[in-house]
Amino acid sequence: TTAGGTSAVAVGNQFTYAAAPTVTKLSVTVGSNNGGTTGTITGTNFTGATAVKFGTAAAKSFTVVSSTTITAVSPAGTTTVDVTVTTPGGTSATSAADRFTL
Repeated sequence: TTAGGTSAVAVGNQFTYAAAPTVTKLSVTVGSNNGGTTGTITGTNFTGATAVKFGTAAAKSFTVVSSTTITAVSPAGTTTVDVTVTTPGGTSATSAADRFTL
């Protein structure tokens, strides 16, 4: 909007808010201290995921299978951590459903 008026609504100037991801279940909740445990993360809004973390450590690798499923390989560690997923919509909040023991 300027003194001359307001621009018209068009496809090129629309904005879509991306919902934050959620983690609702881990197929595996305990892994090797050396890392390398592969498991499935179930939740919502995983499209475009840019990171999967086990606590503060990045997953060794991850693959977005669908908007509700990611497969990930755990890093090395020796504690219980929250698994989080980051997308353009933000980072998943932590909960009891995302706890993983390294």
